[in-house]
Amino acid sequence: MQILSEYFKKDHFLSRIDARVKLLIALALLVMVLSYHGFVFPVATAIICLFLCMAIKVPLRVFILRFSEPLFIAAIVVLLKLFFSGQDALFSLNIFGAEIVGHRDGFREGLLIGTRIIGAVSVIAVLGFSTPFTEFMAGLSWFRVPKGFIEILMFAYRYIFVLFEDAQVIYQAQKNRLGYSTVRRGLSSFGTLAGTLTIKAFDHSQSTTVAMVQRGYEGDMPMLKHKPFKATEVTFSVLFVIAMGVVWKM
Repeated sequence: MQILSEYFKKDHFLSRIDARVKLLIALALLVMVLSYHGFVFPVATAIICLFLCMAIKVPLRVFILRFSEPLFIAAIVVLLKLFFSGQDALFSLNIFGAEIVGHRDGFREGLLIGTRIIGAVSVIAVLGFSTPFTEFMAGLSWFRVPKGFIEILMFAYRYIFVLFEDAQVIYQAQKNRLGYSTVRRGLSSFGTLAGTLTIKAFDHSQSTTVAMVQRGYEGDMPMLKHKPFKATEVTFSVLFVIAMGVVWKM
């Protein structure tokens, strides 16, 4: 469960900032990252987020695991654009009689998309590392996000950990019985694992529904009460967004 732990529970300067302020900053940065036509702003945003993660002492293993998937996706996009998009030839390779051409303009387009992916994921990662989930949901409710959507998110978050523990137990039992000793047995064991988790998910949903109905749940989930905005936080946030906006305009 260490991979999915909430490292924001440590007391640091980001955890003390109002979740609504952090949501507004993250939304502004996401808009700027996705709309920027170049490399400078997404890379600068990713570097700033990297230093923030280091400042709040996010474990290196968790940081690598969190960014491994978006880095892989960005690399695939760059390769696809390099070899299958563009007109300006950069290099050519002859592999088993087939000529593979890399394109300079395609490589540039791939880098543009890849840096946007990394910049956007960096913003979301810092928001996730520094904001408790309950405060995040309360902030969304303050922004008038539909209650049904928030309810689904809260239940999904709750049962991710339950299903993860179930998956660990099943996987260890299969591994002790040599369920992954060969490729064929491994695929069969993985199919059994996936099917069992699906059944368990339906069972948990039914039991949760019955338990909440019996306790009088009618679709109104209580949220945290927000304190008034702090003038210092709002001022700093406005100045930070303006500074990032100046970089975005460059």
